[in-house]
Amino acid sequence: MPSSASPLVSVVIPVYNGEEFIAEAIRSVLAQTYANWDLTVGNNCSTDRTVTIAEQFAARDPRIRIHTYPQFLNVIDSHSMAFTLVSDQAEYCKILDADDWLFPTCLEEMVKVAEAHPTIGMVASYVLNGVTVQAAGLPYPSTFMTGREVCRLRLLNEIKVFGGPSASLIRASIAREKRPFYNPANYHGDIEAYLDLLRDHDFGYVHQVLSYTRKGEASPTTYRLSQLHSDFAQDLDEVTKFGPVYLTPQECAVRLKEVTRAYYRLLGSSAVALRGREFWDYHLRQVRGMGYRLSYARIAWHAALRIADIVGNPKRTIEAVFRRLSDRLKRKGGPR
Repeated sequence: MPSSASPLVSVVIPVYNGEEFIAEAIRSVLAQTYANWDLTVGNNCSTDRTVTIAEQFAARDPRIRIHTYPQFLNVIDSHSMAFTLVSDQAEYCKILDADDWLFPTCLEEMVKVAEAHPTIGMVASYVLNGVTVQAAGLPYPSTFMTGREVCRLRLLNEIKVFGGPSASLIRASIAREKRPFYNPANYHGDIEAYLDLLRDHDFGYVHQVLSYTRKGEASPTTYRLSQLHSDFAQDLDEVTKFGPVYLTPQECAVRLKEVTRAYYRLLGSSAVALRGREFWDYHLRQVRGMGYRLSYARIAWHAALRIADIVGNPKRTIEAVFRRLSDRLKRKGGPR
């Protein structure tokens, strides 16, 4: 797309001590086939070589600038701050995590869909997570869906196609209206923000892999949340907040019952597995933030069911333990 006729896309990279991957992220923006972009590196008080590396790129390209936050922010607030750095002239904005990168046609393909449908508030696409393609599930060639349609698919059928910050393009006017953009109490604030904005806007989708996200310990926040099994609390939170918005009362009641049962099953199994304080602190805080109080009787009941399953199926239990040990050894580079 020729830059003179194209809307400006403002890309922001929020980063804290990202010297290992920041250059790769910046190079992926420089390699875009779409020319009309600017890039701001939101430096969250990094203490390593992050700023030095970013400054080297900025010295060679006037479209790149560095903004250092006045004080250190947690990861959620850092991403919300990134949205305040979007250029005033931008039609679209894109958050790019510092340990992720974009494929060359990412901005071009996303802007093309958004420009074809002025009611679209956000555009997403397939994501390469390590070696696995994620954020799939929509039938081809569904490049346009109403916000209600895609949210119903997520809540009822668990078709999760938002893909996270690096995989999404947001209409900048929407980001400017919502401050902070992410709920500061929710580690999955990006998903909550998308479900909220799709009340009033439509959804665009590109059936191509347009972004890459790192997997495992190379992406500390995502890895930590996966270890805490945060998705179970997230599912409960989503249905609680947005079920009444997008589902019928009967659908909402059924789905709430399903996700609540799954959550207590996780907590019961975790009690038997003697999970540590970090796990329980996280889940107690999340449930309290949703306005719920955990039923310890239900946790005990599901723990008893888990113990009965272990006793009744020792072979399966031993195999599961060995699988977990094998996975742990692989992550640590041990024998395979």
